[in-house]
Amino acid sequence: MTERPSTERPRTQSRGIFRKKSVDTVIHQNDEGHQLEGGRLKQALRTRDLIGFGVGMVIGTGIFTLTGVQAKDNAGPAIMISFVVAGVIALFAAFCYAELASAVPTAGSSYTYAYTTLGEIIAWIIGWDLILEFALGAAVVSRGWSGYLQDVFNLPTTFFGESSTVNLGAVAIALVLGVVATIGIKESGWLTNALVYLKVSICVFIIIAGLFFIKAANYTPFIPPAQPTGGDGGLRQPLWQWATGVEATAFGVAGVLFASAVVFFSYSGFEIVANLGEETKNPARAMTRGLLGTLLICTVLYVGVCFVVVGMVHYTDLSEGAPLSDAFNQVGLSWAGVLVGIAAVAGLTSVILVDIVGMSRIGFALARDGLVPHSAGKIHPKWQTPYRITMLTTAVVVLLGAFVPLSALAEMVSIGTLFAFLVVSVAVPVLRRTQPEMKRPFRVPWSPVLPIISAICCAGLMVNLAIETWIRFVVWLVIGLGIYFFYGRTHSNLARANRDSTVRAEESPAS
Repeated sequence: MTERPSTERPRTQSRGIFRKKSVDTVIHQNDEGHQLEGGRLKQALRTRDLIGFGVGMVIGTGIFTLTGVQAKDNAGPAIMISFVVAGVIALFAAFCYAELASAVPTAGSSYTYAYTTLGEIIAWIIGWDLILEFALGAAVVSRGWSGYLQDVFNLPTTFFGESSTVNLGAVAIALVLGVVATIGIKESGWLTNALVYLKVSICVFIIIAGLFFIKAANYTPFIPPAQPTGGDGGLRQPLWQWATGVEATAFGVAGVLFASAVVFFSYSGFEIVANLGEETKNPARAMTRGLLGTLLICTVLYVGVCFVVVGMVHYTDLSEGAPLSDAFNQVGLSWAGVLVGIAAVAGLTSVILVDIVGMSRIGFALARDGLVPHSAGKIHPKWQTPYRITMLTTAVVVLLGAFVPLSALAEMVSIGTLFAFLVVSVAVPVLRRTQPEMKRPFRVPWSPVLPIISAICCAGLMVNLAIETWIRFVVWLVIGLGIYFFYGRTHSNLARANRDSTVRAEESPAS
């Protein structure tokens, strides 16, 4: 039995590694007769579910840890500006995602958009990049979850937290959430929404309770004067400073922008909403509302939490490990710190779940296009989820979470996210030019100006990241390119279609 995903040959617009998948094929690839063996994805999500997934993914490690680290080391009280800058750039990208996701609702999001606009090789790079963001991110957060759980309930450090030899806490949460993600998308949505309600409620509590302990003196100086970073030169300095020869500094405007690039990690994952297009009822309307609603809610909560935290405690005294709970401890509200810990556990739980769901949908899209074996993306006949790739993702997260200490990877996730956003921003004006007749329920305002601004801003934040982050990113991409040239280039559906058309042309009689 063949595992070709469609009874109809895929349409290709060019040959070679820059061959493109037609938009019409993408739109209809989840119709009857156009799926991988075993069925198609179940359409069960509404706008509130998409916002739940988005907020569930976004509010997590970033707000619970990066606030203290970046305020203390780079931005001071102006960490609020860093979050606003990152949020505005994310909003620009969200507009671009909304146009593409509402017009082409598909699993794979930016990977699929790149396939239709920039070609197969670029699409593979984006898909490989998203694997980095979702799969590795889930492993990082699972270890963070274990650490918070150990702190809240005083569990033995032998099996919980970063000092453990085998982090059983990370293993347990990854296994449980992997089962939930495998059983069904609707069940994942119910659990995510419940966790979102809990952590959003506690974030609102943090803002309201913290207002009573704000000291105006803690906001001065709002942007601390720039100062040399001391030992943070070399590979730790931002790429733009290395390229220009400017001395690496912390604080000042450069420090605020560097913090923006790092805390962009806090917004990474909102594009998970675009990955769920094929599983959404009425995606033309729901995708736009889900994307923009997610960003609006998260940005307001981020800025509000930053405002009260740096107002309660001077930025130089913030904890880098648990800034929110420690801030309440410093003002004498230790019971509030326990609530924050509970919110962190709930927040990180939803992030892990959505990471696993997102990674499985990326894997499903790659399998459907033949860039990885079709069998990996098979849909379960009862659960209607890509269960094989979900279980594989869970296994990888379990292994990494159990044995590998994954600290300081926020920059790595940020650069992957920014790169994906840059490609999506470019894809909007390209598709406007190449597919002017395509139905677009939502259109980016002021195109192509806003998409171009979005792409420039994403590139600007990328060059604010450290050289070592760029090196790691390039190494990851080189590994991915090796896989593509050894397997995907010759096994993709478009490659097979091109070979078949060539054979038919050679076999047909000359005219």
